[in-house]
Amino acid sequence: MLKIDGLSKRFGDKIAVDRVTVAVDKPAMIGIIGRSGAGKSTLLRMINRLTDATEGAIIFEGEDITALRGAARRAWQSRCAMIFQQFNLVPRMDVVSNVLHGTLNRRSTLATMFNLYPQEDIHRAIEILDRLGIAEQAAKRTEALSGGQQQRVAIARALMQNPRLILADEPIASLDPMNAQIVMDSLRRIHEEDGLLVICNLHTLDTARRYCDRVIGMRDGRVVFDGAPEMLTTATAREIYGAGEDFSEAATSTEIETLDGAEEIRLAEACV
Repeated sequence: MLKIDGLSKRFGDKIAVDRVTVAVDKPAMIGIIGRSGAGKSTLLRMINRLTDATEGAIIFEGEDITALRGAARRAWQSRCAMIFQQFNLVPRMDVVSNVLHGTLNRRSTLATMFNLYPQEDIHRAIEILDRLGIAEQAAKRTEALSGGQQQRVAIARALMQNPRLILADEPIASLDPMNAQIVMDSLRRIHEEDGLLVICNLHTLDTARRYCDRVIGMRDGRVVFDGAPEMLTTATAREIYGAGEDFSEAATSTEIETLDGAEEIRLAEACV
């Protein structure tokens, strides 16, 4: 389904992604982990063609994505939806209009200028919002929503593109634990119900283990781990992150129970 073959990206003398080779045979939910600067975001941006590869190839369902130019490249970016940590929504615009922006690649310039949408697209946008549990927010300005709700609007916009592949770049990095779980539950459900390949850059090991079928670990631009989540031991994590014996998964956990427990300890200590 997806083959990444010897993919590299250089920025001057710096190698951001170094000869990455990955093969995906069928739709799955894949997590990519690694410390900041490991090359995770650059890899996703190359798959989406927001950034050109220096060398190597990306093949999706038999098509060489790295060779696409112009309209063909834009068509690929419609099929390969991207979800960002910063949401990339229009804050003063209502929620449903932000979702409808997922159809911009297939609309005329005139329709785009005058913000004209077919009735069926509007109905579909509301149906997607309802599926994500935020249909009641459709008429509100996006800036009035919580961070977790805004990320679900961004997911809804991605689904409006009718994608074959969803890329999510640190989709929960700026969210509290409760909203992080809601967003990850949504992405997992989309993978299972729609049969889509979902690739997420993640910064916490517990999230990767809980939601992903496969985990890829990157360090210094290279893939240093590729396996099932149960193979992601603490020792393996130390190798991926280049950490010592003092490495603690709890420090980056998104589990509500873990964080609440830590908060209880902090409060107990404060009361002594």
